[in-house]
Amino acid sequence: MSQTVVLKVGMSCQGCVGAVNRVLSKMEGVESFDINIEEQKVTVKGNVQPEAVLQTVSKTGKKTSFWEEAAPAATESKPAEEAPAAPESKPAEAAITTA
Repeated sequence: MSQTVVLKVGMSCQGCVGAVNRVLSKMEGVESFDINIEEQKVTVKGNVQPEAVLQTVSKTGKKTSFWEEAAPAATESKPAEEAPAAPESKPAEAAITTA
């Protein structure tokens, strides 16, 4: 059964893309894949299990998670919760660097 697995992968350079490309090209059941460094998005098509694809790409050492289409709605509430903590941490960092 062929399916599409979409992952969010922390890639910052062509070396990262190459590492992801290497592990996916060796993976059994993969028919095709697309690596988009700008969006940090990897789309894999084939007779694969989503968890197996996630584990395989994770072996590159890159931060890997399932791409969640509903993520923008879920993350809208998070910055509001985290915002109060951010100003408190910056002066502490500045104090450490100036000390």
